[in-house]
Amino acid sequence: MSLKVIVDSNFLMIPSQFRLDIFGELRRTLNRSVKVIILSPVYEELRKISLVTSPKHRRQAEMALKLIEGFEIVNIRPNLGETVDDLIIRLAKEWNCPVATNDGKLRRKLRDIRVPVIYLRQRVRLEVEGVIS
Repeated sequence: MSLKVIVDSNFLMIPSQFRLDIFGELRRTLNRSVKVIILSPVYEELRKISLVTSPKHRRQAEMALKLIEGFEIVNIRPNLGETVDDLIIRLAKEWNCPVATNDGKLRRKLRDIRVPVIYLRQRVRLEVEGVIS
């Protein structure tokens, strides 16, 4: 059975920034098959970045959107007053699954509640923080 991993928007932009196959690296790092979970607010965040930010960030977001074409987007909405990060944290706890992110603030929040985090280390490989069961 595949391990579910929730990914956030900045993690999906790693390939355009560092030329790294994040999906292959996830399988290698976790030593098992992986089911990447893309939440609809994360998808919408990428679409917004691809339309209204600097040319560099637009290109990165466009590449991320191309990268996830064909992936299932989990249609879920944040609760009232809940940010996308709050939603990711809540679902990671509820679903008991790790989160792939490079966002320092989100990583700290996840670490504080003992949710495993997968992040880019030294621009060349993924690393796991915490214990994945």
